[in-house]
Amino acid sequence: MRSTARNLLATLALAVPAAFVAAPAAAQKTALLVYTALETDQLKAYQEGFARAYPDIDIKWVRDSTGVITAKLLAEKANPQADVVMGVAASSLALMDQQGMLEPYAPLNLDGIMAQYRAKKNPPAWFGMDVWGATICFNTVEAQKKGIPKPESWKDLTKPAYKGQVVMPNPASSGTGFFDVTAWLTLFGDDAGKGGGWKFMDALHENIAQYTHSGSRPCNMAAAGEFVVGISFEYRANSNKAKGAPIDLVFPKEGLGWDLEAFGIHKGTKNLAAARKLADWASSKDAMKLYGKNFAITAMPGVADPLPNVPKDYESRLVKKDFYWEASNRERILAEWSKRYNAKSEPRK
Repeated sequence: MRSTARNLLATLALAVPAAFVAAPAAAQKTALLVYTALETDQLKAYQEGFARAYPDIDIKWVRDSTGVITAKLLAEKANPQADVVMGVAASSLALMDQQGMLEPYAPLNLDGIMAQYRAKKNPPAWFGMDVWGATICFNTVEAQKKGIPKPESWKDLTKPAYKGQVVMPNPASSGTGFFDVTAWLTLFGDDAGKGGGWKFMDALHENIAQYTHSGSRPCNMAAAGEFVVGISFEYRANSNKAKGAPIDLVFPKEGLGWDLEAFGIHKGTKNLAAARKLADWASSKDAMKLYGKNFAITAMPGVADPLPNVPKDYESRLVKKDFYWEASNRERILAEWSKRYNAKSEPRK
């Protein structure tokens, strides 16, 4: 009996230290600080998908609209905080690349990503996740009450019938607003503030009720009946319509502004190995399938299922895009826009 007791004590003596050693090891996850402009209602699915593949890494999100996140990253250039930038506009990541702020990396699934949806150098400084593009949210109930016709084009929105009934995002705050402005300059002309794009925006400004600091908010406002027209993007429009909002989705015939939700590793991260694992997952087919539940076009072809209310030829409607031109001209464009139109922006919180 004493022998049995001695054996039991010896077993416990071995087991207890092992338990104390194992517990901290299990708790020691690598924490990745990820700056993002992803919609709040998308983050949970992406985090859970990554955790299934890499349970030893924990994502800590810092989330805001594209313009705010971009400004924050630039302000922190000399003392970077973020490990990773994920779900931020490729035009913003192109700007960071120009300033030497990104760590080039070729993720495991890079060959599956279409060339037009990633940085051209190899290894690339950034790669795309999915396309998000311009959509007008049109409240059919309020429009009928007010006798306002459904628009078919951007230029329709400059007609007197829409006066005070249009809301759109501020391009300095919102990536959606910025791609709207750059698309109009591409479609109608940009000549140092005198081109047709600026003339169009002058006319549109006459009908604008407010510029918001969020790309989603104009569609939410239209869905709630606050305004008839909300210039927004297709994910939020589809989401609101699925919830029963009385809106139609309009894709103006001249062409659609767009950008990529993109991924980059911040240069100087102390968690490079973990950041590369997140890049490997973010470029994977499993991740692309999650993006495809929200967006009609993913950077990896043939993954996204057709979305309701989005036309089959959606991709062909996107305007021509040069992310690095936009990055180089961002400051000039925003300064000109703010000088002309910022008086109608909603107050910052």
